[in-house]
Amino acid sequence: MTLPKLLLFLTLPLYVLDQITKFWTVTHLHPPRLVDFGEHPEMVTDQIPVIENVFHWVRVHNQGVAFGFGNGSAWAPVVFLIVPLIALTMIRIFWKKGLFAAPVAKVAVALLLCGIFGNLTDRLVQGFLLEEFQGASFWHRLSEGYVVDFISVKLPFYGWWPSFNVADSCICIAAVTLFLSGLREEKKSKAA
Repeated sequence: MTLPKLLLFLTLPLYVLDQITKFWTVTHLHPPRLVDFGEHPEMVTDQIPVIENVFHWVRVHNQGVAFGFGNGSAWAPVVFLIVPLIALTMIRIFWKKGLFAAPVAKVAVALLLCGIFGNLTDRLVQGFLLEEFQGASFWHRLSEGYVVDFISVKLPFYGWWPSFNVADSCICIAAVTLFLSGLREEKKSKAA
């Protein structure tokens, strides 16, 4: 399958699903807020139990990267605006070099693009939608950008996994698929 077909039939529908679910989350749940419980203030977020104690719909603002790394730091919004641009450049270079020739690798790239565009859209837009920053400068509002995470699942023998979204799921599936595709290609080359 060609890249334009993959973009049209896989990347675009998943991107739309990602944005619709994030829009629903932002319009139906209150933003996370810091509640002072004395010595230990906590971030509290609205929750809608979809399956009680297994899957909850939440609203989390993630300015960091996977598992909230860098969340709330001054450097994260800038770094994580640049990282997707670097990733898109590298995907283009690797694509032109034929490193994504296998059909499974092409599907993984389509998923990866969905994840990159979905989360990049959030980082570019969400800071401008926060009411408390409406009078702030363009750069300040841009630096307040965040990714909307809303899927919260409880794993057996672990507990609550850090919240994520459709774009994050696409990135994770793409990473595993590319890794397995690479192993498969390596086995083929060794067998040859």
